[in-house]
Amino acid sequence: MRNPNLKRLRRSMMFLNCQKPGLIKDPYVYGPDSILLDLEDAVAEREKDAARYSLFHALREIDYRGVERVVRINGLDTDLWREDIRCSVAGGCDAIRIPKTETAQDVKRVEEAVAAAEKEFGVEEGRTLIMAALESARGVLNALEVCTASERLFGIALSGGDYTKDLQTTISGTGVELMGARQHMIIAARAAGVQCFDTVWTNLDDMEGFRREVETIRAMGFDGKSIVNPRQIPIVHDVYTPREKDIIFAEKVVREIDEKKAQGIGVFTVDGKMIDIAFYDGAKRTLALARASGKYKGEL
Repeated sequence: MRNPNLKRLRRSMMFLNCQKPGLIKDPYVYGPDSILLDLEDAVAEREKDAARYSLFHALREIDYRGVERVVRINGLDTDLWREDIRCSVAGGCDAIRIPKTETAQDVKRVEEAVAAAEKEFGVEEGRTLIMAALESARGVLNALEVCTASERLFGIALSGGDYTKDLQTTISGTGVELMGARQHMIIAARAAGVQCFDTVWTNLDDMEGFRREVETIRAMGFDGKSIVNPRQIPIVHDVYTPREKDIIFAEKVVREIDEKKAQGIGVFTVDGKMIDIAFYDGAKRTLALARASGKYKGEL
């Protein structure tokens, strides 16, 4: 049976350094959809074991109030990642984030280690999901094969810092250097039926620029954004909150399609617009986003 969390709502995914127990004890109070518990870049080499210890006890002892718990493991080119997975799965994490993913084989290696850890620690088979971060030109070009590498994989994410370094450029703030990767990744993700997430915005002094970027990536079709600070959560959620007119229209579309489908009618109009079954999933997503923001109480 496929994991029901594959398609859960993930507008905001907040990075937290596992080296600092104070950061990971109560991030749910800020209301992110997911937290990214980081064992990789944020953790100093000499603190890797201590960070893993903190992670395990946080996963076992803290009630995160429904917030998804994703663990970013160390790179597959290190001797750390297998133990990271064992610790994370034993603790009961919801998903593993693979850094610097470049091929389908990278995903398959992690999938095998996750399955072995589930068996070792008596975790339900298939409970632990996977996501892959694409951080190089090669990884971006291989996005489709990465997206289809495992039934555990719920999505891919762009890591802009390493990607622009690989392109031999820098983050400009305009997004022009990321546009090709963003478009390619969202197309690959949609072709594979998985989710797609944008890179972090690190300039906390420019929240207007941050809002513009979130508006851009939502318009492109991204499911959400990786973030580094709780102040960014309300902006992401506001941008991803449907407006009242959109909610009303989506509700009409769902109701009309359900009724017309039963009558054998394939094409019809809603508020003067031609509608068919292709609009159904989009309308359902609008209502799911509206419910997450507290603006819709109806049935999905």
